[in-house]
Amino acid sequence: MEAVHTSIAILAIILLIIVLHVDPVISLVLGSIYLGLAAGLGFADTIGTIAKGFGDIMAEVGLLIGFGVLLGSLLYAMGALQRLVELLLRLLGARRLPYALAAALTTIFPSIYVDVQLVLAAPLARSSAPQLGPNGLGMMGGSLTAGILVGYVFVVPGLGTVAIAGLLGVPLGTMLVYGLLVGPVTAVVTVLIFGWLLKLGFWNPAKDEEVSEALLAEEGLALGGAGESEDSSSDDGVHGDPPPLAVALLPILVPLLLIATGAIAAAAGEDSTVIAFFGDPVLALFVGLLGAYLLARRSMGNDATERALEKGFSTTGQILLITGVGGSLGAVIGATGLDKILGDLFSAESGTPVLLTLLLAWFVAAVLHLAIGSISVAAITAAGIIGPILGDLDVEPAIMGLAIGAGALFALQVNSNFFWMFQTLLGVSTQGALKALTFVTALASVVSMPLIAVLALIA
Repeated sequence: MEAVHTSIAILAIILLIIVLHVDPVISLVLGSIYLGLAAGLGFADTIGTIAKGFGDIMAEVGLLIGFGVLLGSLLYAMGALQRLVELLLRLLGARRLPYALAAALTTIFPSIYVDVQLVLAAPLARSSAPQLGPNGLGMMGGSLTAGILVGYVFVVPGLGTVAIAGLLGVPLGTMLVYGLLVGPVTAVVTVLIFGWLLKLGFWNPAKDEEVSEALLAEEGLALGGAGESEDSSSDDGVHGDPPPLAVALLPILVPLLLIATGAIAAAAGEDSTVIAFFGDPVLALFVGLLGAYLLARRSMGNDATERALEKGFSTTGQILLITGVGGSLGAVIGATGLDKILGDLFSAESGTPVLLTLLLAWFVAAVLHLAIGSISVAAITAAGIIGPILGDLDVEPAIMGLAIGAGALFALQVNSNFFWMFQTLLGVSTQGALKALTFVTALASVVSMPLIAVLALIA
């Protein structure tokens, strides 16, 4: 009966979100309460398990998410992403820009929230698109999709990646190493395949592109702040005199280097308290946040820096709540005993191949995303379902996390607010967004799975 009640709870969560438009946080809590009571935990133990699950996941990823969001907000305010795209365009030319942009967004900028990345990069992508020919806007749209969303689910400190790692109990340094092996390659290969399809006539500018007044207004919002003095009242764009690009990127590059060093040292058996201290993901991201804060104070002034932090704090609260209640659902599933049933079904002793287990994880996350319309909610829910049985599976936890991320990426479409932002900001029709966003996320999701399977076989 535990499996039946869990299925009912998950279906109820999906229906609450997509049919009744109930907020995901409320839906997940209601589903967790139903599951606990239906499975016989009782009133007190159900609420206690929900609270404990929330607290446990916050202990794992709360500071990481908070520091990551604040760091991204400061990088946004200093214009790091805009200037990097402009530099890539000058150095590589328009033809190579889609691949370089996808790789850079995936590797360097996952700390910036996906909506903000889109607002920042879309006008720059559109302005360079004519240099790529008649399919240029489609190509640049595909590169933005692959770069922003692949990084979100695979690469630390992408918020989807951090949440998955926390729910599965994967050390963030380990997740970083595995994610860097899969993420950038997935993004570039996806753009390459999409480019081939565009050459075969997949993109029709007459039907797939659509310039609107809303687009022009959004572009003005994204770029209007450039060059403002530090006492400007606007909160959008770059404030004050930003630091050199190489310096502005240090707050994210240094933490990644510290985390990777700690992970490599641990894998090599190096028992150094100093390396372990500075390689700890919480400290590494705090070092990056501190560096970004000092740079912002120096270049933008106190007021603009505080406005950037206020935006980050607002976003952090939403993300922490949804992540925490995802942990609550996982804790209730574990308390019902369903983990033992599923563990027996999918464990190595039952003869289930590793690749089939990964495909099942991918499928669960993909179905959740198609139903719910949110990559993060799908990833968190899938990780909450699979997390309690992970110890019984003959799969490296980080690789299971990548499979969940790949599934949650699948076919972002019209039930996501990101879809409509993408359509407006890129200047494409609904049909164009289905090609450059929905199709590309489905393609990236599929492209990543062979890479993940290879890692599973050699890990």
